[in-house]
Amino acid sequence: MKIVFMGTPDFAVPSLEKIISKYGVEAVFTQPDRPKGRGKKMAYSPVKEVAVKHNIKVFQPEKLKEDREAIEYLKDLKPDFIIVVAFGQILTKEVLDIPSIGCINLHASLLPMYRGAAPLNWVVINGEKVSGNTTMLMDVGLDTGDMLLKDEVEITENMTAGELHDKLMISGADLLIKTIEGMSKGEITPIKQEGETCYAKMLNKDTGKIDWEKSAKDIHNLIRGLNPWPIAHTTYKGESMKIYESIVINENSSKEPGTIISVNKSGMKVNTSDGIILIKKIQFPNGKPLTIEQYINGKEIEVGTKLV
Repeated sequence: MKIVFMGTPDFAVPSLEKIISKYGVEAVFTQPDRPKGRGKKMAYSPVKEVAVKHNIKVFQPEKLKEDREAIEYLKDLKPDFIIVVAFGQILTKEVLDIPSIGCINLHASLLPMYRGAAPLNWVVINGEKVSGNTTMLMDVGLDTGDMLLKDEVEITENMTAGELHDKLMISGADLLIKTIEGMSKGEITPIKQEGETCYAKMLNKDTGKIDWEKSAKDIHNLIRGLNPWPIAHTTYKGESMKIYESIVINENSSKEPGTIISVNKSGMKVNTSDGIILIKKIQFPNGKPLTIEQYINGKEIEVGTKLV
């Protein structure tokens, strides 16, 4: 079986490794090397690192749709499958039509809900109790192709988007293998996407601005949905304060939303529109992320201050 893999970030790595070990991979397509870290050194994508380790041919087109050499290579190769996991480029109909069985995409949501760039974050921000992966036959739309297989993962009360990411990237690799097996034997019937849908738009820094007039639960969901990136934030005495971790507690206060009620080793209590949230971990500019216990070991957080 001839398989071409297209992917870029960490999320795609377990899928690539599993496919290499079970079927082998003819070629890998990934995003161009990008400057990374403080030194801005050019760095391979996580997927390229795996491909290089296994001596697999790597293509890194800035825009695949304009790269005639890469497209002709694919046509000459005549792959059975092109497998796509967070590649970061839209595939044209010309490329989608190349593999004999199909282009299959692993998407980290239960389609048709949460199409788009950031499903892992928005399911947590919106307080969903369950998410999962969907494999689908790709078409020219964005996550609109016919669905093949799904798996489900429970989202627990304090699970972060990062923790959900790590669960789904492992279970997604298994789901892809089942999908490749089933499709190559003609045992899977593709299902059209119908019914309710929503779009998981890209995140930016503004997504993380905390509105203390919201409920404690909504604020807690925002904090865990934006961990490990871009991190929810507020302003303390004119300075940006990032918030990494929180717990909703069953306490109330008559103070204005955003007011710091108390600070001790267990955390910083802040009032919201409907009760108190306990903030456990924060970061100020030029500092490291610290638990409240670590932070108050050397510095003070003033009770009664209003976060905005």
